[in-house]
Amino acid sequence: MPEPRVPAALPLRAGVSFKPEHFEAIRASRRRVGFFEIHAENYMGDGGPPHRRLETLRADYPLSLHGVGLSIGGPRPLDREHLRRLKALVERYEPGLFSEHLAWSSHETGYLNDLLPLPYTEETLTIVADHIDETQVALGRRMLLENPSTYVAFDSSPIPETEFLAELVSRTGCGLLLDVNNVEVSATNHGFDPLAYLDAFPLEAVGEIHLAGYFESEDDSGRRLLIDAHDSPVRPRVLDLYRRVIARAGRLPTLIEWDNDVPDWETLSAEADRADRAAEAVERRQVEHAL
Repeated sequence: MPEPRVPAALPLRAGVSFKPEHFEAIRASRRRVGFFEIHAENYMGDGGPPHRRLETLRADYPLSLHGVGLSIGGPRPLDREHLRRLKALVERYEPGLFSEHLAWSSHETGYLNDLLPLPYTEETLTIVADHIDETQVALGRRMLLENPSTYVAFDSSPIPETEFLAELVSRTGCGLLLDVNNVEVSATNHGFDPLAYLDAFPLEAVGEIHLAGYFESEDDSGRRLLIDAHDSPVRPRVLDLYRRVIARAGRLPTLIEWDNDVPDWETLSAEADRADRAAEAVERRQVEHAL
């Protein structure tokens, strides 16, 4: 008989990426987060310790399933075997949400260890929309698409990113995952205003938010360059942008991404608490202003 589980829907709270090294600490700790996110490609084997840990975790927490290998922006057809494995994971763990990146990561039969940017053109729009449709039909559910962090710009990319995402929502009915750290990284690297970007973002389609830390460097010309490194606490500027989003869109499931130089469980879960407090403070101010 299957182990009883908490409901699949993600609460309007902050969650964190699940790291196997935290498993025992999570079970022993009184500190609870809203949900855990897992990378789909880490659980595409049939069984073993990874699945035993995840089944135990799923009994107590909802999950968000995040894909990094679908290559939804690539020009070639989607990998049907990859979609089959994704569907099996969705059926096995009943995640509250499934999301993927607006990027490509494969060429012919090879997979690249990166999420590469796309030119925002009508041709690309058609390809990505078709791939979203195929994915949603295969999984039998709505998916979320994440805005990217980028470091180079295309000579020809005539559709603004926010318009490109809004059109994908309109054509496919998909939702969006708003990565606020990616907004700050791309805005700094390309010299645009992150506030104007967020004002133009189709927030009504957002089903989840990502927050993370970035690494700060310089490019060859000495200009400031941010890297979406997921290796540190959420920066104050990113939290400020997050507050702006919450003020407009209301509370949303919010993930703390920390994938490199991973800290102990108490440090990571404290980051989720910090995001929750930031959102709660926005809500309090709105109530006070309404009185």
